[in-house]
Amino acid sequence: MTPNESPSADSVQEKPSQCQAQPAAADPSAPGLKTSRRGFLKAGGALSMSSLMGTAALMVQSDDAAAAVEWAEHFQKNYRLMTDAEKAEARARLERRYSSEYGKKVTVDTTGPQPGMLMGYALNIRKCIGCRRCVHACVEENNQSRGERAGEKIEWIQVLRMERGEFSKDKMNQGYPEGLGIQVGGNAYTPAGQVLEGQYHYEPQAVPEKDATYMPIACMQCEKPPCVKVCPVRTTYREADGPVVIDYNWCIGCRMCMGACPYWARRINLTTPVLPKEEMNPVTHYLGNRPRMRGVVEKCHWCLQRSRQGRYPACVEVCPVGARKFGNLLDPESEVSLILARKNVFRLKAELNTFPKFFYFYD
Repeated sequence: MTPNESPSADSVQEKPSQCQAQPAAADPSAPGLKTSRRGFLKAGGALSMSSLMGTAALMVQSDDAAAAVEWAEHFQKNYRLMTDAEKAEARARLERRYSSEYGKKVTVDTTGPQPGMLMGYALNIRKCIGCRRCVHACVEENNQSRGERAGEKIEWIQVLRMERGEFSKDKMNQGYPEGLGIQVGGNAYTPAGQVLEGQYHYEPQAVPEKDATYMPIACMQCEKPPCVKVCPVRTTYREADGPVVIDYNWCIGCRMCMGACPYWARRINLTTPVLPKEEMNPVTHYLGNRPRMRGVVEKCHWCLQRSRQGRYPACVEVCPVGARKFGNLLDPESEVSLILARKNVFRLKAELNTFPKFFYFYD
């Protein structure tokens, strides 16, 4: 039968419908339609799956753009397993969705690692004045949640405020037990030198404060990242040019990576992110600063939407004292490489063998 031919009435009547139930025979021993419980459940499961796939197909072809995008995202692969065509399709879907949601033209970059590039970061610990402009610039650039309620405010960079101090002779006999200074010395409750037990919620009238030093902390972009090892769905991984990234569409919010990170560098969206339309940065990257969803983890990625286009991360550009440096670790003439060769450099928690590409230095 060709596609242009239609079945005759006789042929339709001759073939009984498979969906029509057959009447039960009067004789129990007579052959008839018998359905077991297992067969019924099996047929029901197949019907449910076919219904789900059919609904997905209908939604993808629907005029409702939001519904189509949501279904398409649920059925897409992990980003690093996508073909170039699939990445282009995902990019187009997100651009349509974000542009409609935020009322402006939003771009989603998918630029991959550049050959011969290994990103590195260096921070002059003595120059930092604790102004936290880097924190605010990071929030604005990377579309982080700005709510006021618990769980709605997210900041990838933390600046620890630490007090300078010294051991005092006057407190030698003021320990516990009183007058003996055996169990707890009298200098135990005052800062001595520079300690990491600092504040990250501070609001001074002016910075830098007297007798205070500051230590910014963010993702160290480890060469051997413990967060990647524990991810049960492999949604977080290290890119070839250095940054550790997250495919937000595959994150299940288990927070195992947060527990594994020794630098407290990851945040989770416990609530729907608060991102006003007028404050949304429309220049985004798929693995970087595109808007996140509720229940997913996020972190610093050295502004992929900038760094893979030859620009500095936002925190580097905004630092008023030039304490932050960024460059290619494979280029011996880059700022970071020259610092590693000429300055006093250390890495935070180096004993954990995570091999951070974030370096602290001082003159």
